[in-house]
Amino acid sequence: MSSLSYIIVIIIIISSALNFVHSRTLTETTSTTTLDVTASLQKTQNVFSSSYNPKATPQAFNQQKQKQTLSSSSSSSSSSSSLTLELHTRTSFLRPTTHSHGDYKSLTIARLERDSARLKSLTTRLHLALTGILQSDLEPLGGRGQEQELDLQGPIISGTSQGSGEYFSRVGIGRPPTPAYMVLDTGSDVNWLQCAPCADCYQQADPIFEPASSASYSPLSCETKQCKSLDVSECRNDTCLYEVAYGDGSYTVGDFVTETLTVGSASVNNVAIGCGHNNEGLFIGAAGLLGLGGGKLSFPSQLNATSFSYCLVDRDSDSASTLEFNSPLPPNAVTAPLRRNPKVDTFYYVGVSGLSVGGESLRIPETAFEVDSGGNGGIIIDSGTAVTRLQTETYNSLRDAFVEGTRGRGLASTKTNGVALFDTCYDLSSKTSVEVPTVAFHFPNGKVLALAAENVLIPVDSTGTFCLAFAPTSSAFSIIGNVQQQRTRVAFDLANSLIGFSSTKC
Repeated sequence: MSSLSYIIVIIIIISSALNFVHSRTLTETTSTTTLDVTASLQKTQNVFSSSYNPKATPQAFNQQKQKQTLSSSSSSSSSSSSLTLELHTRTSFLRPTTHSHGDYKSLTIARLERDSARLKSLTTRLHLALTGILQSDLEPLGGRGQEQELDLQGPIISGTSQGSGEYFSRVGIGRPPTPAYMVLDTGSDVNWLQCAPCADCYQQADPIFEPASSASYSPLSCETKQCKSLDVSECRNDTCLYEVAYGDGSYTVGDFVTETLTVGSASVNNVAIGCGHNNEGLFIGAAGLLGLGGGKLSFPSQLNATSFSYCLVDRDSDSASTLEFNSPLPPNAVTAPLRRNPKVDTFYYVGVSGLSVGGESLRIPETAFEVDSGGNGGIIIDSGTAVTRLQTETYNSLRDAFVEGTRGRGLASTKTNGVALFDTCYDLSSKTSVEVPTVAFHFPNGKVLALAAENVLIPVDSTGTFCLAFAPTSSAFSIIGNVQQQRTRVAFDLANSLIGFSSTKC
């Protein structure tokens, strides 16, 4: 071999090696992050402490203090306005139910049971959309019962101690406004609440809404575009009836109407909302649901919002955070493409190009996170799912890399009885803090979202057992859950098809 040929071969080998190293070693994030074990365990104990004092107090709706009245896009164009809607955790909202669990492990098991039901609901709805089966072809368990742009902000509560939903907001319904806690759900479009008279209603924290007490209550006729936008509707005396089934046995049936919703200091007129007279399932405690999905009937769509964002506090927190509409992306936001599935418009898909653990990328093809021509695949972000679910092969790669990254760091693996969802747990009872491998999402634009340790390892009891908060799934898509979103402002820039993540304490 000539000297020149030899040199060329050496250059090719070195170049290949450098490319390989680049594909494996990532410089955008640190390889480890610190988990404050003591602080995390203290939160699990505070949930059951008599001194636990939620900072999120129920909002009072005083018409004299309302600064503006707005209209949903279904009736007229609206002017920009600034509103605040608080978000509250389930733990702060449903304190008595939290106590009924006895200890933190029992609370964790109840949360994971709800999470499994949530996953079943989402996968069932996607399956129906992909197979072309209409919800009207299905019978709910127990049979059927009686039949513009705004700039808004609002508070958020985390809901994990009863029924469905992890985070709640206090919304005023009708005129004068009747306060009600509503589940916030990015995986749903139809807004609804329980209404009198009840043929079958579950227990809720607030009194059942009385339509007769509201001057703004107005039934929708069958020919309205709102009624025709429903997946399942019927007509009775020229008034629209709705039904929403969630795939886990939960459902709501009733009249489809328009109402005034009070959000912080402003009221929004003519919002299409279901007035449910027959409701069953996992909604215990909340009066109803505020749909934040991408469909035509969701709350953001009816507001003609160009964006919305939320910040989810720790689910064991006694603090509140906010839900905002039409606020700009924070300047420090890590952005990713916001994508849609042509087969179903409700879910928000995130453009993900890869994952890394401990600063090294996993050998996962980008196609693992893409929606195929049949509508399968992809990864959605969801406010109602707690634990992030990854396709089994992807999950196995992440778990194995995480386990390898914990070797030599003094993390003793352990088994957990009764918490079957998690297969990677550690006994940290003798630790005050530990270094754990950094888990990060990578996006097609080169941006990286590195998760804090608290979003990766979570306590499942009050004695020091922590588990990797990811799980495998065989469903048609992956899900970024709210455990991984906590302490982060997640912004949906609908106008520019972007999703932004900003680390914050909410």
